[in-house]
Amino acid sequence: LLKARQSVKTEPRIQVVFDMDSQPKYKAQSTNPFFQDGRSMRLAPAGTVARGQLDDDDLLYYGLAANGEFGTGFPLPVTAALLARGQERFAIYCAICHGLAADGNSTVHSRAEALQEGTWTPPTDLASEVVLERTNGHLFNTITNGIRSMPGYGPQIPVADRWAIVAYVRALQRARNATVSDVPEDVRKTLK
Repeated sequence: LLKARQSVKTEPRIQVVFDMDSQPKYKAQSTNPFFQDGRSMRLAPAGTVARGQLDDDDLLYYGLAANGEFGTGFPLPVTAALLARGQERFAIYCAICHGLAADGNSTVHSRAEALQEGTWTPPTDLASEVVLERTNGHLFNTITNGIRSMPGYGPQIPVADRWAIVAYVRALQRARNATVSDVPEDVRKTLK
């Protein structure tokens, strides 16, 4: 028996139950004469949505308000945990070009300027007037789909993390454009 199990054979092994080893079926991407179009794979019925993938909240998933324009609000509650997550994700995905201070001065930018190849587009200062005027939905869309020479990060960053980055960018903008009146009175005494 041991020799029979270990030796190389040219004939198929003995089949006790034939229909378990060779089942009649059509494999994916093969032809099937049963259907009029000749395909073995069938299209999903119209309106089919994968479980958990309805994406019916336009503001959350696309940054759009009910009127089809970019939304102004946040679809998630802005908490300290969301801002911390946004800071972490910003440091991973955005700071490489925009810098940790979101001012466009990063190591990548410095290196591109030093090379002077003429093809580098400087990253935007995220506290500039242009970005400040953009709605939250517009910033979310920019992270998702990219803008100008910036690539889209939609496939890499989950939806909630993109909103966390938007919240963190708004916090950075507020911090960079803050006035003394934004600082609590008891802390103002410690400022230089």
